Amino acid sequence: MKKTLSLLALLVVAGMASAPAQAATHYVSVMGGISWMNNMKLDNIYQASINNRSIDYDLGSGINLLGAIGCDYGNYRFEGEIGYQQNNLKTGVESTDGIVDVIGTHGSPPSPYAMKGDVSVLSLMANGYYDFDLGQKVELYATTGVGVAQLSFHDENDVINPDPGYTGHETALAWQVGAGLAAPVADNVKLDLRYRYFATTDVTMPGSGATAQRITAYNTNLSSHSVLLGLRVDF
Repeated sequence: MKKTLSLLALLVVAGMASAPAQAATHYVSVMGGISWMNNMKLDNIYQASINNRSIDYDLGSGINLLGAIGCDYGNYRFEGEIGYQQNNLKTGVESTDGIVDVIGTHGSPPSPYAMKGDVSVLSLMANGYYDFDLGQKVELYATTGVGVAQLSFHDENDVINPDPGYTGHETALAWQVGAGLAAPVADNVKLDLRYRYFATTDVTMPGSGATAQRITAYNTNLSSHSVLLGLRVDF
C-alpha cells in the first residue's frame, strides 16, 4: 500500500513537472452527487476442493464525494483527488458452478433475497484533464485518472439473519474516465457538472467469521457511474 501511494504521488509530481514553464493557476475543487454501482459478483475461494459458489449483488444508488487540488495550465490540468462513495446492498442471488441455487423446489430459480449492509470505496487518484474553451470562460472537458482504491464491505448479510454479517476491506488499483462542463459563477469560481465512470481491478477480500475455515477469501471487483456537481476555486 505504501509503495502504491508513493508511486501515485510520483505520477502527480511528474505530470506537473512535464508541463511547460508557464505560470500555472492553482485550484481546489469539491464535488458531490449520486453514484450507481454496477452489479457485483463475489466468488468464494474455498480451503477444500468443493463446488465453486458465488453471489451476484444488486446495489442501490448512493453518494459520491470528491475533493481535489490541482494546477491549471490553460488547455490542460493535473490534480490529485480523494474520493468516497457508498452504496447499500439491495439483493443477492447465489449460484454454484454457474447454476443458480434452488431453495425448496427444483427446476426454477429463486427470487433474489433481500440484503443488508453496504459497499464503500475510498480512492486516491491522479487525474489529467483537457479543456475545450467554449467562450465566455465556459469549458467543456474530458478527464482520465489512475490510482488506488480501498474497497470495503460493511455488515453484509441477508436481512433475515440476526448476525451483523461480513465486514472486510482490501486495496486495488483503480481508474476512471469522465466528461464535464464548467461555467463561471463568480471571480475565480466555476460551477462544475461532471459524469464519471470509475472501476477497480480484481481484488481478493479476506475470509471472515464462522466461514473462515472453509472460505479463505472472496474475489470481486467494482465499477460505478456517477453524476456530480461542485465548485472549482482558483487561487
